[in-house]
Amino acid sequence: MSCHEYQACLQVRQPAPEFTTTALVGRDFKQISLADYRGKWVVLAFYPLDFTFVCPTELVSLNDHHDDFSDRDAVVLAGSTDSQYSHLGWVKSDERLSKLKYPLIADMTKSIAADYGILLEEEGISLRGTFIIDPEGILRWMQINDLDVGRNVDEILRTLDALQTGKKCPCDWQQGEATL
Repeated sequence: MSCHEYQACLQVRQPAPEFTTTALVGRDFKQISLADYRGKWVVLAFYPLDFTFVCPTELVSLNDHHDDFSDRDAVVLAGSTDSQYSHLGWVKSDERLSKLKYPLIADMTKSIAADYGILLEEEGISLRGTFIIDPEGILRWMQINDLDVGRNVDEILRTLDALQTGKKCPCDWQQGEATL
């Protein structure tokens, strides 16, 4: 398989693409980078667009599980190719999003989505990409969904648990079960 000029060759077990961008954190705009989170597990969740139908259900579910991620020494970063101003307008206008506990990154240049291989170039939006990055900045897991299918946050947590064991985990393994 070869990668095209416009699409990154992203691979599990390789360093995750670094980025620095503006994010909406609460109601404030802040510059953040992936390197800011070195030493923690990072769950990077890209969604197609603000002000849509499936996306807020995912953001709410990630928020509902904030303590579960925190208990695992993991942070959530979500984002899209929208601006930080669009993010702010969206969280102000949708009560379900009013108390997000994690940053919403803005990728107006579309470079992060391109680097992670999820940019739909003709549409200027990203697919639903979920990436787990370990504390050393290595990409350990990725899942990419088409536009109309939301991700499963319980599966993200299950996978994070499995990765954190550092052991072989069989199909359908759950935290607390024996590893191989």
